[in-house]
Amino acid sequence: MSKLFKQLKLVKWPAALLLAIFVITGCQQAKDEVRSVQGLTMGTSYAVKWVSRDEGTQKVHASVEAVLKDINQSMSTYIKTSELSQLNQSESTNWMPLSAGLYDVLRLSTAISEQTGGAFDVTVGPLVNLWGFGPDGRVVKAPVESQIETQRARVGYQKVGLNPERQQVKKAVADLYIDLSAVAKGYAVDRVASLLEEQGITRYLVEVGGELRAKGLKPGGKDWRIAIETPDASTRSVQRIINVQDIAIATSGDYRNYFEENGVRFSHTIDPATGAPIKHSLASVTVLASTCAEADALATAFMVMGTERGYEYAMQHRINALFIRKSGNGFEEVITPGFKKYLAK
Repeated sequence: MSKLFKQLKLVKWPAALLLAIFVITGCQQAKDEVRSVQGLTMGTSYAVKWVSRDEGTQKVHASVEAVLKDINQSMSTYIKTSELSQLNQSESTNWMPLSAGLYDVLRLSTAISEQTGGAFDVTVGPLVNLWGFGPDGRVVKAPVESQIETQRARVGYQKVGLNPERQQVKKAVADLYIDLSAVAKGYAVDRVASLLEEQGITRYLVEVGGELRAKGLKPGGKDWRIAIETPDASTRSVQRIINVQDIAIATSGDYRNYFEENGVRFSHTIDPATGAPIKHSLASVTVLASTCAEADALATAFMVMGTERGYEYAMQHRINALFIRKSGNGFEEVITPGFKKYLAK
């Protein structure tokens, strides 16, 4: 055997050995998996899922908890010491400073109020409380017309003044009361989503109290699958499943939070124009938008509008929405064309 052949033969073994090491090491590398944390906030639950090769969840959990605690302490009407509660308790009609988060939510809320003609209105709180759906708890019976008119005088998004340069708010009337329950959960979802992205997480599903935001794909290139519930509290069945990525989802309905008096059901969704719970057949509406705060607010606005007005508004403004209304003993769907592409086959 020649000397050259011996050298070539010796060279082959290190190459084969390196290949074997590479294959073995590659098989042992961590895979992309869905990690998750969950907990309680704002009187409801939250769940955060994300795709990562890192098994550690403590850092994410701690930071999510901190963000949600901060939002709750700022925007809850159930916490007497919250920033919003202090604003509501104040009788001042002068300009007052706000935190960045509370100001942003009020700015978005008043903008959507303007766009929807007041169907969405964060100043409807006095009427919500009057009908027994606020921090004061349930009422024994429905309020009379004189009580409704008294509280309606306090309501109107136009009574909220905002100064963007100084991040301030001004109440037009001393007893103005703001309730952010129809937008705060959506805002919380957006804040958690931003937090994840700051930590380099770009594939996730965030849910707070049923409001969601999805980004990227699950392992295997699969969409996030979201179940939309049938608006019947007695069944807890699935009406539709949608496949989503890079979008926010919010649902509003009247089928869980209500009270009955003399066989009449009173929904927790209050129409600011009448001062009373909605009476139409729309049972729930699901909205897709770029941010969850916007989707949350629009879902409430559509519940106030009802199916016909809500669908017309959605079509005019190119909003993807699924309306589910009561029809006989069942339900009927009214779906915007853009929403249909998200429906699971």
